[in-house]
Amino acid sequence: MVGRSDQVVDRLIQATKEDVVAIDGVGPKIAEAIVEYFADDANRPVIERLRTAGLRFEQEQAAPAHDGPLSGKTFVLTGRLDRSSRSEIESRIKRLGGVVTSSVTKKTSYLVAGEEPGSKLEKAKQLGVPILDEDELEALTRDD
Repeated sequence: MVGRSDQVVDRLIQATKEDVVAIDGVGPKIAEAIVEYFADDANRPVIERLRTAGLRFEQEQAAPAHDGPLSGKTFVLTGRLDRSSRSEIESRIKRLGGVVTSSVTKKTSYLVAGEEPGSKLEKAKQLGVPILDEDELEALTRDD
């Protein structure tokens, strides 16, 4: 019998690129790589060997949401940020109730763009996602 945790990986094995890219934080390149990996019949025995060895594939539970001024907002960071480290900015956003993901989607509330932002900036523009620089993020996350 397949347990609940195994159902997660079974759904992933059967997923299309569109299914995988719909997962928060997964972009098109990663989605394509995942789908290609599981489409290769040579890789499926690896999953079965891991299951037999006792590895449990479990869905991560979402962290409880914190109430704060950024509750319900999703942020993506891109480019070089000068005044704070990426981990400091992520911590500040989370402390104020926001969520930080790694890829821009239509659900993204804000893209925080530093120097040399790359393709995430273009995707945000295409999707109409508001773009903040460090000063605008600082104003939005000020905890006074």
